[in-house]
Amino acid sequence: MSTGTLEAARTVLESACDEVTDASPADAVDGVQPALVAWPASTEQVAEVMAAAADHGLTAVARGRGTKMTWGRPPSRADLVVDVSRMDAVLDHQAGDLIVDTQAGVRLAALQSVVSGAGQRLSVDETVPGASIGGTIAAATSGPSRVAAGTVRDLLIGVTVVRADGVVAKAGGRVVKNVAGYDLGKLVTGSFGTLAVITQSVFRLHPLPAARRVVSVEVADPTQAQRLVQAVIHAQIVPAAVEIDWAAGGSGTVTVLLEGTGPGVDGRTATTVALLGQDSSVRDELPTSWTSYPWDGQARPTALKATFAISGLEQLLREADAAAAELGSGAGLRFKGSAGAGVLYGSVAPAADVAAVVSVVDRLRRTCAELGGALVVLDAAPEVKEAVDTWGPVPAIDMMRRVKDEFDPEHRLAPGRFVGGI
Repeated sequence: MSTGTLEAARTVLESACDEVTDASPADAVDGVQPALVAWPASTEQVAEVMAAAADHGLTAVARGRGTKMTWGRPPSRADLVVDVSRMDAVLDHQAGDLIVDTQAGVRLAALQSVVSGAGQRLSVDETVPGASIGGTIAAATSGPSRVAAGTVRDLLIGVTVVRADGVVAKAGGRVVKNVAGYDLGKLVTGSFGTLAVITQSVFRLHPLPAARRVVSVEVADPTQAQRLVQAVIHAQIVPAAVEIDWAAGGSGTVTVLLEGTGPGVDGRTATTVALLGQDSSVRDELPTSWTSYPWDGQARPTALKATFAISGLEQLLREADAAAAELGSGAGLRFKGSAGAGVLYGSVAPAADVAAVVSVVDRLRRTCAELGGALVVLDAAPEVKEAVDTWGPVPAIDMMRRVKDEFDPEHRLAPGRFVGGI
């Protein structure tokens, strides 16, 4: 981009929103350095910013709290970062209707604090500390709560977005009505900001449980893990979560969360202990690492997301054990996640050999495909991303490209960051 074009764009952007700054190295999007950062404070300002960017041919990447800016593929180009962190107001909480309306820059933890005052919660786990509502939607992050309450996609009933050309679009809300033939909320969920900039959302809430109990047991091999998970799923205990934490090549822990009324939780706890065995432990509080991903605290590991039919848990864990042997000592392959929903997140230590990581990704991807799912590399060091297909094969890629062309025909929103170079 020429200096003249950049300065002309800056002038228009400065009239469109509260502040425009030069981008610093800290504003890089997965290694791609933008030129400018715009800080709009409302949907109207986002619309003006995007219209100005369109007029000057700028590519743009939306940012909430910046917790997942290295996820996905690096964008092919990023001229402008549109930071919505100043849009941090919970606009309306209708406790009687179990509904909350919030701007995209609100941190998930802050939203939970607001609604908890009415004895309610948004049943979406904060898997990445400090994450915003908009970023949680865009990356479709999920944690243990998905077993009972569903994912963020299921709880989102209304959304306001700004398209690449600056046009504002709304869908859903309390009347759950869609526009233009699209289920807009579901489209933008997990789209990594490639379709539109999310500015506002409406969610369905749940009451906070009166009682909670956590039952855990150590498992020595994949067969035992599969047997216990299946026993819990098929019993009449209605678990809020069924989690597994598996150190590949070693052993793991199966944890069951039970929530509800006091007497009901007491009875279901006794049934769960009978299913898991007398070696299981019972506590009232959640483990400190309950909602975290297995790569927390590591410096740019290879972060994986594996989906599979829940009946294939044993096969996936056995493949993980074999993959750990292939990676060798120090790779620290670990899987953690919702065994009850068929979604596990995995991590490989940054020190692992790149060629070995590529081989292991291919191996686990084949296994997930056999089990009716997929394997995605959410994040990794640059050299790993260059060597591996991070998203893997996507059966609906042609349809996804058509949707991208419809929403962003000039491909100016986070170009190349999503599947198939979208």
